[in-house]
Amino acid sequence: MKRKFIIIFTLVFTFVISLGNTTSAATPISDPNLRNALSKVRDTGQVIIVKAKPYSRTATVQGFEKINGQWMASFQPIPAVIGKNGIGKTTEGDGKTPVGAYQIGSTFGWAKSPTNMKMPYKQTNKFHYWVDDTTSRDYNKWMYYTGNPYSRWKSFERLNHPLYKYAFVIRFNNQPIVNGKGSAIFFHVWNGPTTYTAGCVAVSEKHVVNILRWLDAKKKPIIVIGDPNLINSSIINY
Repeated sequence: MKRKFIIIFTLVFTFVISLGNTTSAATPISDPNLRNALSKVRDTGQVIIVKAKPYSRTATVQGFEKINGQWMASFQPIPAVIGKNGIGKTTEGDGKTPVGAYQIGSTFGWAKSPTNMKMPYKQTNKFHYWVDDTTSRDYNKWMYYTGNPYSRWKSFERLNHPLYKYAFVIRFNNQPIVNGKGSAIFFHVWNGPTTYTAGCVAVSEKHVVNILRWLDAKKKPIIVIGDPNLINSSIINY
């Protein structure tokens, strides 16, 4: 009986460890200023915070969730990479990641949906595009098109790109869409911890998958991106 108990315990322990620590048990928030900022947020129960210093190509990502009326840290900070030219996006092609608070849009990827997701997920193929042609009426929109894309747009992204194995849309520049302000801002799989993006936020595949499983459509999740010294004001002003 004792041997059987040890085997079962070992299997359970191994399974828990294998889940990783991206979405470990929620813990109280130690920073009183952050607690205060989150307490003022309305209409959302989940917040992803991306902290990055100006001109840095790296960042940290942490998730927070409102549980029984109290904001808790859902997982500890994880490493991320951002735009080649840091944060502060102002125009298409500037190589910067936008600063501010944004709704989290569609989750997607060319791979099959991760299990146990609480957000709608769209599996992409070669006919799915995101348009970054500033002269097009389709600018900053997800388009499904079976024809020759080069005959329709001057510039576009294929949503079956290798780094978009798993991703979600950061709803930047979409209410309303301003041509030339910036497009195709996603949270996706990185190419490594020493790389950078064209303006997106990227983390390891394991962390993207765990975050996709953590996100809950019913909680209307948002993402907040900014300088660590200014992030709380971005949260309050959402």
